[in-house]
Amino acid sequence: MALPQAREPFQFCTRLSLQEATGLAARTIPQLLKYLRAVPGSVIYHHTHRFLQEHQYLTPEPPNDFAYWVTEVLGEKALGEQLNSIDTVQLSSIRALRERLAQTLELYLKAHPPTGLRRARPEEAFHFIRTISVIFPTPYRVSDLNGFAQALEAVSINSLYYHIFESRLRLERGKNDFSFWLEEACAEARLARAVASLDPYSHTMEELRQTILRLVRQRAAELEGRCPSPSTPTNRS
Repeated sequence: MALPQAREPFQFCTRLSLQEATGLAARTIPQLLKYLRAVPGSVIYHHTHRFLQEHQYLTPEPPNDFAYWVTEVLGEKALGEQLNSIDTVQLSSIRALRERLAQTLELYLKAHPPTGLRRARPEEAFHFIRTISVIFPTPYRVSDLNGFAQALEAVSINSLYYHIFESRLRLERGKNDFSFWLEEACAEARLARAVASLDPYSHTMEELRQTILRLVRQRAAELEGRCPSPSTPTNRS
């Protein structure tokens, strides 16, 4: 039995990223808070997702840059733990992430007079960097679950990263592109929820790919009235 066609096709895109210095640098926690409130969202995104972009085949456990700096440079371990414990999965936008970071710093400053906190040396300052993303379409444009699975298996890690992380937070869509398309264009609410419920921060990018492939293929097999066959890895250029 042929699979239902989506109301709108899914266009797989990919990304290239560039890093740019803002010229802003903080040496104290009050300065960190001041600039964190003012910098563009692309700066917040860079300093909380840099490890994911640079080490896409590892599980992203290390802390964000803000947590690392206040811990290792300023020696404020308690604050570092608080910043690192912010659950990014539960936040649907960079604005919400910025606010949570700022509130954490503000509460800490209320309990710890700034005069008693360390000031970093000039060479230890926190330099604010922003990520500039260039997005462009891939050749993969699909209209059903089987086509989606074939394309997902073929696209690069950069494409997967864009549709899972960047579209949800930086573009403030509240959910990743895959879940949005499955629910809105394919009327596959249960499958969309299953994909949306995955914690992308506790898996490698390749683990995420394989998990989503398994979910999509199982559903496609159900719709076709057959048992799903095990997936086999393929080489990618």
